[in-house]
This record gives sequence, structure tokens and C-alpha cells, in this order.
Amino acid sequence: MIDMNFKVLAFSSLLITSLACSQKTDQLKTQNNVKDKSLIVKVDSTAILEAKKKAAAAEIAKLPKPYNDKENAEAKIAELVKQAKKENKNVMIQAGGNWCIWCLRFNNYVQTTPELKEVVDQNYVYYHLNYSPENKNVKVFAKYDNPGAKFGYPVFLVLDQNGKLIHTQDSSVLEDGKGYSLEKTKAFFKEWSPKS
Repeated sequence: MIDMNFKVLAFSSLLITSLACSQKTDQLKTQNNVKDKSLIVKVDSTAILEAKKKAAAAEIAKLPKPYNDKENAEAKIAELVKQAKKENKNVMIQAGGNWCIWCLRFNNYVQTTPELKEVVDQNYVYYHLNYSPENKNVKVFAKYDNPGAKFGYPVFLVLDQNGKLIHTQDSSVLEDGKGYSLEKTKAFFKEWSPKS
């Protein structure tokens, strides 16, 4: 009987040990699978990010570059204020740079959308105020309370015919997907026209 109990005990002990080893092996397999999957996710995320960067660079390369980092912005804005007064228009300043995909998209959108271009041409003297590593136009931006630091780029400054800042517009509220909303953009241009 003792011999039989000993065999049962030995068998039970062996069974428990093998079960514990099996669970440990399963835990290690699960941990390895999680590590493998996180590595795949990380590799996929990096590949997706690189693909997005390439697509953005290709889009930037195709779009017109309206910003001039060599221009004296202060003198140009003073000139445009005089022109606006003579033509009974306001000055629309689109601040940003040729490095900024959203800035280039907005410019292209306005230039290629006839009803927006018409509203802009009738009501504004338009200027692209450069902000880039080559020329941050620190003095000009400080004059308008550094709107890019608050809203990012592009950011819009509307000046009246006397050169007074009458509105600063965050561009993100005009966005729609990877572009801009026709209705919101048109409403923005109409709201700040000199005739409104």
C-alpha cells in the first residue's frame, strides 16, 4: 500500500511539475508573440510614416511656391496697404512658408477654385508672408503678436485699408479632410472683405 501511495504521489508530483513547465512555456510563447507583434507594429508604423513623408515631399514638390524668403516683408506690406487703400480693398496676409504643405495646399486651392479666386481678387490685396529658417521675419510677426506661435501655419492676418490688423484667422477651422472646406473658406473671405 505504501508502495502504491508512493507511486501515486510520484506520478502526481511529476504531473504537477510538467503542468507548471507547460504553463511557463506557454507564458514565454505568449510573451515572445507579443514582442514579435509589437516589433511588426513598430516596423509597420515606421514604414507607414516614411511613406507619408515621401508622399508629402512629392506633393510639396508639385505645388507652386508663393513665399519669398528674400523679400523685405515690412516694406512690401506697407506698399500693399497703399495699394489696398487706392483700390478700396483689405490686405490678406497668408503667413507660412514653402516648407508647409498646408500653406501650399491653401494657396493652390484658392488659385484653382474660381469662385474663391474671384472673391479674393475683388476684395483683397493678397500677400504671402514668409516664415522659414532662412527668414523668420521676426519684427513683422512681433508686430502682429506672433500668430504662428499660437495657431501654427498657415495663419491669416486681415489688415484694413489703413494697415490696421482687424482679424487673425486660425486655418485649422477652414480644413476639411486633407484640404479645405469651400463653404468655410468662402465665408471667411466674405466676412472680412471691406464691403462687409
